Amino acid sequence: MSQQDHPYKVLAIYKFASLPDAAEIKAPLAEFCCARGIKGTLILAPEGINGTVAGAPDAIDALSDYLFASGPFGTRLAGAEAKYSFADSEPFLRMKVRLKPEIVTLRAPQVDPNREVGTYVEPEDWNALIERNDVILIDTRNDYEVDIGTFQRAIDPKTESFVEFKDYVANNLDPKQHKKVAMFCTGGIRCEKASSYMLSQGFEEVFHLKGGILKYLEKVPEENSRFNGECFVFDERVSVGHGLEIGTATLCRSCRHPLTEQDRAHEHYVEGVSCSHCINDEGKRKAAAERQHQIDLAAKRGLAHMGDAAVEAARKAREAKKQRAEQSRALNAKAAAKAAH
Repeated sequence: MSQQDHPYKVLAIYKFASLPDAAEIKAPLAEFCCARGIKGTLILAPEGINGTVAGAPDAIDALSDYLFASGPFGTRLAGAEAKYSFADSEPFLRMKVRLKPEIVTLRAPQVDPNREVGTYVEPEDWNALIERNDVILIDTRNDYEVDIGTFQRAIDPKTESFVEFKDYVANNLDPKQHKKVAMFCTGGIRCEKASSYMLSQGFEEVFHLKGGILKYLEKVPEENSRFNGECFVFDERVSVGHGLEIGTATLCRSCRHPLTEQDRAHEHYVEGVSCSHCINDEGKRKAAAERQHQIDLAAKRGLAHMGDAAVEAARKAREAKKQRAEQSRALNAKAAAKAAH
């Protein structure tokens, strides 16, 4: 099955652009998406647009035209970082267009990615850069994202929110000592702002992965990859792997931390109740246990509990992905055996 055979097309987009009329654009954009059954979240701010949505392939194609040509944005989103992928089940439950002060929150007024950012590095050139001994590599994502996958040799700042990145830089990096800094994030947006911030702090050579991890996983063959694990995404897919195929990670329904297969094998993991990341939070465990009890009761009565549809859709997507991977391995093994003879 090719990606185009999947029923849902996913668009992840961001662009730093001057949108002083963001408040006026909000309602027409929401109406356009809802009229075509598109779901997800788009954030508008005076500095640009950011978000991920999904829908039928023709609906997402129509939205792309609306964003880049025929809609109220005019040509202001030209050159936006837009990534397309596909899903077997609907990744989102509803459509939201939000108006915020920033499309990615850093709270650093001196930063203007529309004016100054670091040096973009294409995914195909990324390996050569990060393997250099004179380059320090920083993962600008939050700690729970880093937990399920990151690049080899990458430093984890252990931030719980992007706002904390400023403190990490102040306490751990020195422009005089760290001459070359390379950064990456999920789709590239945080790095644009992070690189702009670091340039404002006196760092001279700042590099960032163009299109982020998602573009790297799309463009770089798995056999050449320096990325270990899976990439966390903010929708019901939870994670994606190489080729942007749906990953194996799930979310703990108590603390919402992404869980790998190894995490789910941990002794503290109880489905719907706890995981190793929240086992010591008694309040969360009790609330989750009660919620799981209500789900079990509803199942016995043959009723659906609120949220079950999304959970079941995610489970089916993971199972379908697993089956496709097994079929692909079987075909490759068959082809290899045939070639050997």
